[in-house]
Amino acid sequence: MALIPKLFGDMLAPSGLSDEAKGMVNARVDWKETPEAHAFKVDLPGLKKEEVKVEVEDGRVLAISGERAAEKEDKNDKWHRVERSRGRFIRKFLLPENAKVEEVKANMEYGVLTVTIPKQEVKKPEVRAIEISG
Repeated sequence: MALIPKLFGDMLAPSGLSDEAKGMVNARVDWKETPEAHAFKVDLPGLKKEEVKVEVEDGRVLAISGERAAEKEDKNDKWHRVERSRGRFIRKFLLPENAKVEEVKANMEYGVLTVTIPKQEVKKPEVRAIEISG
């Protein structure tokens, strides 16, 4: 299986994040290219679609962000372990020229966000022969 270059995949929020936020910053993303489209799948368990934002920045940068809030604590609660991540996250990906960014679609089901970006045919540069004089 060929690995796709990360491009902006690890361009994340500034360092110095709390341990709580680090888990969500690294939201897991799969990026697959088919003959028809680019497909991104992001694992976001426990989040609602209203807590996630999908944007295209600067014409070719796909940005997926959101936040998982910490659970309310009661004074009588005694936590034995806290492993589920919470906090803000953002992932950015530089899309190739063949991405139809005006036709991006996003769907969230069972904690998995799927972003589909159709592909367009990229015009190949025209080659024109130049006559050499002399």
